[in-house]
Amino acid sequence: MREIHCDRIIEVVRDLCIEGNCALRCDVVSAYESALEEEESEIGRKVIGQLLENAQISIKRRMPFCQDTGYAVSFVELGQDVRIVGGGLREAIDEGVRQGYSQGYLRSSLVHSPVDRENTGDNTPATLNLELVEGEGFKISLLIKGAGCDNMSAAQMFTPAEGLEVAKDFIVATVEKAGPNASPPVTLGIGMGGPFAQAAALAQKALLWPVGKSNPDPGVAMIEKELKERINNLGIGPAGFGGRITVLGLHIEMGASHIASFPVAVNIDCHSHRVAEAEI
Repeated sequence: MREIHCDRIIEVVRDLCIEGNCALRCDVVSAYESALEEEESEIGRKVIGQLLENAQISIKRRMPFCQDTGYAVSFVELGQDVRIVGGGLREAIDEGVRQGYSQGYLRSSLVHSPVDRENTGDNTPATLNLELVEGEGFKISLLIKGAGCDNMSAAQMFTPAEGLEVAKDFIVATVEKAGPNASPPVTLGIGMGGPFAQAAALAQKALLWPVGKSNPDPGVAMIEKELKERINNLGIGPAGFGGRITVLGLHIEMGASHIASFPVAVNIDCHSHRVAEAEI
């Protein structure tokens, strides 16, 4: 049985909050560079060029890439042979977020509830998604999620009779409806399957994938390719000014579903696609 002290988890989460906000993952930067070559619109190329410049400044000056430093969505792969000591896992993650947002001078964006609107003051509580895996490993992935793109996300329960084609139309229509409000070029996480709540969780998890990585299932990979092409043909373009590149990456997570349902969720992430990961 391997033991991991909460203090170590706190340190790692603290650093991930700062790193995730100030240094875009290399696959996102590479996607920008590829988009700059593919974009046909002059104003679209200018927007992408500014995003690349912004990424460089953010890394160099250790400043947030976006003023909306979002909320922290954590995904933990916890080995079943690991014992957390010195406190609770959830409390450790919250403390790491608390320290990271304070020490990194990051905006606190959480309110206690959507009704009372009172700010929690420290960007906690974080969202925790926990998956038990074999062995003694501990991996944490942090998705920094802003509200503008999240507000444009959607889920729909279809019937098997409506099928895949209707589901694909829904995904494309969701991005078209979002238009410039989702701050394109976007990254899309799509969840298919599960009951209602799991479809949304799968969509959110799909945003962890490296941008441009295809699904290992050839059939799903073809769906990803088709959807990306259809969305980029909408003409929304970078920042909604028109152009070829509306979506940088599109990733699908599949899950088992009831025989009578076809759940689909679309989680949109804006051009500030921020993911940071670490293993302890």
